[in-house]
Amino acid sequence: MEIIGYFASMLIGVSLGLIGGGGSILTVPVLVYLFDVDPVRATAYSLFIVGATSLVGTYPKYRDGMVNLKTAIIFGIPAILAVYATRAFLVPMIPNPAFSIGSFVVSKAMLMMGIFATLMVFASYSMIRGKKSGLEEKESDGPQKFNYPMILMEGAVVGILTGLVGAGGGFLIIPALVLFSKLPMKQAVGTSLLIIAAKSLIGFTGDLSHYEMDWTLLGIITALAIAGIFIGNRLSRNVDGEKLKKAFGWFVLVMGIYILIKELVLNPAAAGMGH
Repeated sequence: MEIIGYFASMLIGVSLGLIGGGGSILTVPVLVYLFDVDPVRATAYSLFIVGATSLVGTYPKYRDGMVNLKTAIIFGIPAILAVYATRAFLVPMIPNPAFSIGSFVVSKAMLMMGIFATLMVFASYSMIRGKKSGLEEKESDGPQKFNYPMILMEGAVVGILTGLVGAGGGFLIIPALVLFSKLPMKQAVGTSLLIIAAKSLIGFTGDLSHYEMDWTLLGIITALAIAGIFIGNRLSRNVDGEKLKKAFGWFVLVMGIYILIKELVLNPAAAGMGH
């Protein structure tokens, strides 16, 4: 299982390099099901892996002028504050078990995986549908205009979701940057990588006082994901990104449904406690 896990770790980076997002949605399932990491701790590990990989992936985009720093700061500040507060205060406050309906007991781990799987289903819809048709028309050639209230609100929402499930949220950030900051699509992808890197890494520091970190495992998976992002960047020159994104979207949808069934229907802990 570990060998499959190492291969999947590289795929996280490959997908980030190829399609500019989506890889982070794989990180928590890889950690939980292939490396047997507790789901709550896995969301913390995911923040570090996704943050470090995105930071490395940002550099070539920045070099090519595909990162808008002003937008990254305006969107990033509420996202960073929200993700840090979520990891440092909100997640530790969630009780275990989280709640029960009759004899059906939902543990904290099940709740986190349930939220995560629901997010995967929404993410897959945005990948399968494709972003070109709806968003490219909204691009503007005029001066950049910011819809500040919407950017701040979206930044905070993305930050809370990132904090809860440990995913980068690129599928939420990219449309927001195009619609509310009027960025061209390619700049939105590059800028979202920088936002994901900053909020994930700073959010991860909110966990340092709560969990003992397995730095060896974190280092190996992060290194493989970073290697993957270089492979993905190289492959992206020869592969149709839109077709790949749709195929990846279907894969994420199947994974999301599988996790929901596994956690809510097949999990013996549903009738008792733990994970």
